[in-house]
Amino acid sequence: MTLTRIHTTLPDTATAKTLAAALLQARLVACAHIAPPGLSLYTWNGAAEESAEVMLWLKTTPERAAEAVAELARRHPYDCPMILTDTVEANPAYVAWVAEQVA
Repeated sequence: MTLTRIHTTLPDTATAKTLAAALLQARLVACAHIAPPGLSLYTWNGAAEESAEVMLWLKTTPERAAEAVAELARRHPYDCPMILTDTVEANPAYVAWVAEQVA
């Protein structure tokens, strides 16, 4: 049985919590996991950048993934957010719980 994981980065925990809460309330995702701040190194507009970011992992069904990604992109504070998705195998009880939460 499969589910979809959505991964993005955000500038801080408060922003991640607000975004996760909106997606949970809309029943687009079943749960959210916010990982502690880490350091991101990247080039933006031709300049080397360095910033603290938190990781946000969201879990949903494959059927709800496109809508969840669209809403995440709409609400995301970054001009060019990283939004990754993958479909993974999961234990049947967990997949059933996720499906129930986003129904």
